[in-house]
Amino acid sequence: MTDEYAGEPGDATTVAVTDTVDDSAGGSVSAETAATDDADREVPVAPGQTTIPVEPEEVIDDATMRRALEAILMVADEPLPSLTLAQVVGRPTRDVADALHALAAEYTEQGRGFDLREVAGGWRYYTREDSARFVELFVLDGQQARLTQAALETLAVVAYKQPVSRARVSAIRGVNVDGVMRTLVTRGLVEEAGSDTESQAILYRTTSYFLERMGMQSLDDLPELAPYLPEMDDIADELEGAATSAAAAAAPDASESDETGDHESGSAEETAAPDGTSYEMGVAGGEPEAEHGHG
Repeated sequence: MTDEYAGEPGDATTVAVTDTVDDSAGGSVSAETAATDDADREVPVAPGQTTIPVEPEEVIDDATMRRALEAILMVADEPLPSLTLAQVVGRPTRDVADALHALAAEYTEQGRGFDLREVAGGWRYYTREDSARFVELFVLDGQQARLTQAALETLAVVAYKQPVSRARVSAIRGVNVDGVMRTLVTRGLVEEAGSDTESQAILYRTTSYFLERMGMQSLDDLPELAPYLPEMDDIADELEGAATSAAAAAAPDASESDETGDHESGSAEETAAPDGTSYEMGVAGGEPEAEHGHG
């Protein structure tokens, strides 16, 4: 290999690089390493510099990678996928995933007050369940910021029926849910998911924040509803009991109606006056009719 220099002292110097390779017949072949086939490659270098330094790509070791992952996850405000973390630390995704699993197992073994979980397609630190009450006391300072029963029921309907419209949720719950849906949207648990093609009603679905708060990877982790539904025999018993109660409640009304009818259709009462004259009194309160009789 030969290097040819050109340029005046004090000017930017260029290096023309050519490679000479011996062929099998004993001759020589010149292979120009240029951007084009008919020109030598010209690489700008500093004056007086004869070599071009190339910095090797830095590859961090496992210990450094673990520390870097911990530091990144400590400041993350949402779950981070393994691919994102791998791009940051410059290691293969497989290595990063193995390191994250190892860190999670290490925290569990050491009984730390926090653990590393993979939820909603990413990794994030969470406080452990046995320490959650202390964190709650510190953050909330005695104030509860829980969802109401109505909000939880509405959220459950959206989770299992999504995408679903507000009208459909209202029909299932039997009450108006406009205010509750606004609350769920404000808290980031529910979001709009387009509109219905027929009614043009806005459809709603749960968010990734919902999965994060519930500690689930996807909606497939939702528990089955079948174990919580009543058996058919129980439903039949409830319907039969309701029918019996309705019949018992209607029976006194019928008895009172019969007594009222008998009272109104009863025969007129006769009252005898001291002089032997009898009076026939109508129940409706009409004037008495005198009937003279002889003693």
